[in-house]
Amino acid sequence: MTSINDRALDQVFRSARSIQKFLPKEVTNETIAALYDLVKLGPTGFNSQPARFLFLRTKEAKERLSPALSSGNRDKTLAAPLNVIIAWDSRFYDELPTQFPAYDAKALFESNTGLIEPTAKTNASLQAGYLFLAARALGLDVGPMSGFSTEKVDAEFFPNSTWRSLLLANIGYGDRSTLAPRGPRLSYANTVSVL
Repeated sequence: MTSINDRALDQVFRSARSIQKFLPKEVTNETIAALYDLVKLGPTGFNSQPARFLFLRTKEAKERLSPALSSGNRDKTLAAPLNVIIAWDSRFYDELPTQFPAYDAKALFESNTGLIEPTAKTNASLQAGYLFLAARALGLDVGPMSGFSTEKVDAEFFPNSTWRSLLLANIGYGDRSTLAPRGPRLSYANTVSVL
């Protein structure tokens, strides 16, 4: 494997930003499918793939989401062309016999239910990161957020489900005309140790 070029690194990392405002351009179903086709390839523990994605495009779906949003996130979320609720499935391990046939990992979770939530949340968080990077790689912009009520989202969208909300994100083609300068990042010296 070789390194990707600087142009690709710029698009996915260096020039990419968390976007607050989007252009009025649709994100097509074909683009959503292409996005998931990349996300599903990212590694997860036990190949568990516990993330579940509910994309919201219609005004009616966004109105259902609105009461769960913090006041600082409401307007920008309702205005975005596409929102996604990133959830974790509390029964993800039911898929392990197919997804991880190396040994009976399903039995591990059935015999130790305390492992289910932390495993699901950790690996769904990884998949959320893959979603954000895949979106950038496809020319989309993302505005991830945690400022919402998981209880309200779950009651509205997943009332009789094994899915539980984790994160929200707005997705589309960013309007960069109003971007503030990038915030500072912690330095290598402050965050990295090598033994």
